[in-house]
Amino acid sequence: MSILSKILKKEQKRRQDDNYRQQQDPLKPEDQTILRNYQDNIARIKEEFGNSTDLCLREFSISNHKGIVVYIDGLADNKMISEFFLESLTEEIIDHSQDSFQKLMERAVGLGNYKIISNWNQVFDAFLSGNTLFFLDGYDKAIDVETKGWNMRAITEPSTQLSIRGPKDSFTETMRTNTALIRRRIKSPNLWLETIKVGKVSQTDVAIMYMKGIANEKIVTEVKERLNRINVDSIIESGHVEQLIEDQVWTTFPTTFHSERPDVIASQLLEGRIAIIVDGTPFVITVPAIFIQFFQAPDDYYFRFDISTGIRLLRILAFYIALIGPAIYIAGTTFHQEMIPTTMAIAIASQRENVPFPAFVEALIMEVTFEILREAGLRLPRAVGQAVSIVGALVIGQAAVQAGIVSPVMVIVVSITALANFSTPSFGMAIAARLIRFLMMALSTILGVYGIMLGLIFLSIHLCSLRSFGIPYMMPLAPFNIRNQEDVFARLPIWAMKNRPKFISKDNMVREGENQKPGPPSEEDDPSSKGGS
Repeated sequence: MSILSKILKKEQKRRQDDNYRQQQDPLKPEDQTILRNYQDNIARIKEEFGNSTDLCLREFSISNHKGIVVYIDGLADNKMISEFFLESLTEEIIDHSQDSFQKLMERAVGLGNYKIISNWNQVFDAFLSGNTLFFLDGYDKAIDVETKGWNMRAITEPSTQLSIRGPKDSFTETMRTNTALIRRRIKSPNLWLETIKVGKVSQTDVAIMYMKGIANEKIVTEVKERLNRINVDSIIESGHVEQLIEDQVWTTFPTTFHSERPDVIASQLLEGRIAIIVDGTPFVITVPAIFIQFFQAPDDYYFRFDISTGIRLLRILAFYIALIGPAIYIAGTTFHQEMIPTTMAIAIASQRENVPFPAFVEALIMEVTFEILREAGLRLPRAVGQAVSIVGALVIGQAAVQAGIVSPVMVIVVSITALANFSTPSFGMAIAARLIRFLMMALSTILGVYGIMLGLIFLSIHLCSLRSFGIPYMMPLAPFNIRNQEDVFARLPIWAMKNRPKFISKDNMVREGENQKPGPPSEEDDPSSKGGS
């Protein structure tokens, strides 16, 4: 018992030390109140920023009170500060009967959002976010005016989620632009937005957006708790947040969904999902995510339901080809030749006659080569990347066949597999299939078709075990729910999709009124049938 007690005490002391070190973060500025002497405030700012050259400090005078304007060049709007603040302050006839700080506040009212702050943590948060601060001599507080004005990328066409008929705008790296793009599509006061800062050093703005009354309150609370638990130095991209809030770590499948299209995010918000918007990235995350969601493209909802259903089924078939295409070829040529038509089996055997490797090694060589070419095409400049990928694939494929390293059939199998992989709308789901494909190839080499079946069974069990913010990943397939099958393999007409997915939204389920089915006018409504002159 004494040894166990010592171990427990040692563990308790280690946890206390860790908590103490976290509280004593050396990177966090010491929180003190603003000083009354403005010169002391200038000295404090210069000391904290190490005389950084982008730190702008401009002194002014108002009603015999000296003051200083502080902002970061490049983050704040210099033109606004010069034209509205400094010129008006120097040219205006000063009313000495009014309090100087009150006069500054009145000027700030006409320019936009402002607030009064009194401690140094608020000071640094404010002007590192692009705001401008006014310090006045004799006052232990400052005026924080919102003057964000950095250069930003224009709204352009999406580069990773193209659509034939859908909108052509996409998110940018500026969070306020992204929230505005969503609000343009959902003009409802129930679209709520809450912002928190994540990252001890980066202090990145992370916003949670959801439809009040439609989104499940338990999931909203869970999202907030997971974001508040993040304790890292920096959040640079939404991918960092994804990896810190997901339910399951040991899986290649994405359990959160991301998109750069405002129309996609707006649609998912209206279904009851929660959007997470990270400042500095054009990709917005939505949770919870389910498996079938990664095969739904924006055009599925902009074209007729029968066309959309056919294309979606083709996408799902392509996913399975990308997953087990080479594995089936290996199993067929190695173990189950009797399943191949005789003529085809003879043709394949004659092509593989001079190939020195077994089918698995042959497939491995081609798959790895293709993955290298694909990665090279992504990293190279856009102007030459596509040309290098296409020319490299053609030249290497032809040379490998002529050299007798691989057979022509294997080149065809790998090419079809690659094309099938590209047809998956989500890059996260496509790359998961690329990794699992190698496992399937190994299983088919050992056990043939039985190995492939075994792999698919384990894959199904794994998928059914996943959760996304408490929601089963395979909903509404497992557990099966007949009432939520209207947008899974087949998409029903828009007028027939009356309810929101029950497993996401618990309240306000109805999203359509009655009698939405279109049709010709009835005889009672048709003016020509009334026989009017």
